[in-house]
Amino acid sequence: MVEPAVDGVAAATVVKAPSLNGSDGVLVRVRTLLPEFTGALQRVAEQVLTDPAAASRATIVELAERSGTSPATVTRFCRALGFDGYADLRLGIAAETGRARSAGWTVDIGREIQPGDPLERVLGQIMASDTRAMHNTAELLDLAEVERAAGAIAAATRVNIFGASGSALVGEEMQFSLHRIGVPAWAWTDVHNGLASAALSRAGDVALGISHSGETGETIELLAEAGSHGATTIALTSFPRSPLAELADIVLLTATQATTFRPDALSARHPQLVVLDLLYVAVAQRTHERSHAAFQRTAQAVSGHKAAKDGSTT
Repeated sequence: MVEPAVDGVAAATVVKAPSLNGSDGVLVRVRTLLPEFTGALQRVAEQVLTDPAAASRATIVELAERSGTSPATVTRFCRALGFDGYADLRLGIAAETGRARSAGWTVDIGREIQPGDPLERVLGQIMASDTRAMHNTAELLDLAEVERAAGAIAAATRVNIFGASGSALVGEEMQFSLHRIGVPAWAWTDVHNGLASAALSRAGDVALGISHSGETGETIELLAEAGSHGATTIALTSFPRSPLAELADIVLLTATQATTFRPDALSARHPQLVVLDLLYVAVAQRTHERSHAAFQRTAQAVSGHKAAKDGSTT
C-alpha cells in the first residue's frame, strides 16, 4: 500500500507487518525495514535507532520534533511496524532497552571507537555489539525456514554455495562443515566457475546464496541460474525484501550491530556463522548415521598428521 506524501516528502511504500509478540524484536524490525523507508518515515526510524532509550521516554510530539517530522508521520511509522499506536511502540522499545541493560549489551553500543581507546574498552564494545546482534538474529530467525533448508540439504545430491568477499569466507566455512559429514558441497567465489556449476543444477540440488545486503549482483545471478534449473534456492541475508531474498525459495535472516571499523557488512559475519552453524547441526541431525560414520573416517584419515600427544618432535 502506497501512502500519500506527508510533511512535504514522498512517503515510503509500507506494508503493515504482522503484530509483534509483546515487545520482542522492535529494534530489529526497525533496522530490517529501514532501507524501505524514505523521507519522513526514514528520519523517524533513524531517530529511534540512534537513541532508543530517549525514544522510549519521549512523547509523540517530542519524537516528531527530534526527527523533524510530525505526529501523523510517527503514527504511520508505528503502524508500519505492526503497532496500533504510539503507546505500544514506546512500551516495546522500553522493554527491549531494559532487557539490554540487564544483560549488559548496552556497553558502548553506538559509541564510536576512538584511536586512543584502550583495548579493554574496544573489546567491551565489540562483545556488547556482537552479543546484541546474536540475540537479535535469534529473534529474527524463522526456525521453520531453517527446518526446510536443513531438510533440503540433507536430501540434496549436490549443494552449491555462492558468496562474494566476506560472504565468500562464510560460505567456505559452511562448505567445510558439510564436507566433513559427507554432504557433497562446493563453495564458489569465481563467477564463471559458479555459473558453470549452477547451469548443471537439477531438481534435488540446493543452492545457497550469502549476501548481507541481498543486493550483490554476482550472488543474485548465480542463485537465479541454479534455481532456473530446478535447484532449491536458499538466501542468507539481513534484508527480507532484498532481490536475493525475493528470488529464493527459503530465506534465512540475520541481524547486525555495526561498530567503528566494522560496518554492517563486516559485523554480519558472526551472525551469519551462527545461522549456518545451526543449519549445519540440523543437517547432521537428519543424517546422523551417515554424519557419524563420515566423522570417524575423516578423523582417522587426518590423525597421522596431528602432533604426537607425548610432546615429542621430529
